[in-house]
Amino acid sequence: MPYASNADLPAPVRDHLPEHAQDIYRAAFNNAWARYADRGPAEHEEIAHRIAWAAVKRRYRKLGADWSPIFS
Repeated sequence: MPYASNADLPAPVRDHLPEHAQDIYRAAFNNAWARYADRGPAEHEEIAHRIAWAAVKRRYRKLGADWSPIFS
């Protein structure tokens, strides 16, 4: 179930991440979804979500209730 747009993302992602972080999440999820297509349905989706969150956490950090970009 790749996501065509940020509006299609799950509510916890849409409601809490800034738009750029949503772009990162969506791109990473869609890439992982294609890459791990040979896995079972439940594992397939779990892997894609874990990879997407990991991609976001490389560029953003959570400060309180907000996500802020990491500047290097």
